[in-house]
Amino acid sequence: MSACPAVHRSLCRVPFVIILLLSSLFVRLANAAVLDSCSAATDCGPGLYCGNCPALGRTQPLCTRGQAITPTSIIGGLPFNKYTWLVTHNSFSIVDAPPLPGVQRLTFYNQEDSVTNQLNNGVRGLMLDMYDFADDIWLCHSFRGQCFNFTAFQPATNTLREVEAFLSQNPTEIVTIIIEDYVHTPKGLTRLFANAGLDKYWFPVSKMPKKGDDWPTVNEMVQANYRLLVFTSIASKEAEEGIAYQWKYMKENESGDPGVKSGSCPNRKESKPLTSKSASLFLMNYFPTYPVEDQACKEHSTPLTEMVGTCYKAAGNVMPNFLAVNFYMRSDGGGAFDALDRMNGHTVCGCNTITACQAGAPFGSCKNIDVPNRSPVTSTAGNVSGSRNAAKKRLLSGTLSLMVTKRCRRAAKVLRFLVAAQYEVIGVKECKCNMLSW
Repeated sequence: MSACPAVHRSLCRVPFVIILLLSSLFVRLANAAVLDSCSAATDCGPGLYCGNCPALGRTQPLCTRGQAITPTSIIGGLPFNKYTWLVTHNSFSIVDAPPLPGVQRLTFYNQEDSVTNQLNNGVRGLMLDMYDFADDIWLCHSFRGQCFNFTAFQPATNTLREVEAFLSQNPTEIVTIIIEDYVHTPKGLTRLFANAGLDKYWFPVSKMPKKGDDWPTVNEMVQANYRLLVFTSIASKEAEEGIAYQWKYMKENESGDPGVKSGSCPNRKESKPLTSKSASLFLMNYFPTYPVEDQACKEHSTPLTEMVGTCYKAAGNVMPNFLAVNFYMRSDGGGAFDALDRMNGHTVCGCNTITACQAGAPFGSCKNIDVPNRSPVTSTAGNVSGSRNAAKKRLLSGTLSLMVTKRCRRAAKVLRFLVAAQYEVIGVKECKCNMLSW
């Protein structure tokens, strides 16, 4: 027997209808797609987060991509150099990274989350600046080839242990580390990587292709456990420590502002010409000289897509194997992740995105997949949702502010360092030199 009299039965059902409607709404929100409205990360589907991009006029929060698609999960078994991998520029230079005790850090920041999170989100290449510092090897974002306490982040072994943990937990993944090398301690890098437990994953220099030939397949690298590629900017370390000299194996476009200038993709001076056939890896830098966090979403929209095409043509119709960016998650919807999908789709299967590729199908046989349209570039300025408070982001404007007065006894020394590094120094009324340890 029904618990509700017949005359009131429809009214008794109303709460259940409301519950069903609310449940349906919750499911839809929790599976919102890219560019769907959201109010929290939990509203968006897997691999997405809730953000916006006022720099492009998008002030309302939308679901935005936050993870890369691993191309080998769709089409595997190709040589390593037939894929494109996402790289973070200055992977260690993280906005919230604490400075040394009693020191006010004076440098620029390039990323927003830990190296572990970067790797879990699909980053497969790390750019690390390594220096001799404090009787150890440290990661520093510095200048003049010297690490200072106000440009230091942490001992390099801490970050390398994050890499080791990732490789240990993900036995089919491959990571590339590109070192801007200021380490002069004999065998310093050799000991560093061994102490971090990474030597067991090392890809031997002796097995790297020397004349622009294809690399082993990803499957072969995984089977041999050659899952860590390490490159140094010092040529002599290839013979001394068995660390590959970067520009012997890799072509690279210019970094900083020259690398983001529309219609131009010059090679870095240390690199072979981009059209050279003697190196089978191609690194595409795409980040401005001065990193500005709230502009990254704009940089990762149409300009990035266009620059990929420019560099592809400059290299003689060769797609980059590495795409290096700042603030890799910032975008107008798809950002660097969409660009990566397009690059891999083009090379791996001849499709406009990797998600259109079909395992076992002939090259150019593509699924009917819609590729997101890029939003037009505008001159609208603004801050990105989720920005940190000004105290934590004091250096993100692209201008380094230093508090200087006559009471700062060593201000002149700091000024000389910063001017040499082409930083702009702004004096303000208050001085806190006691925060700077020399």
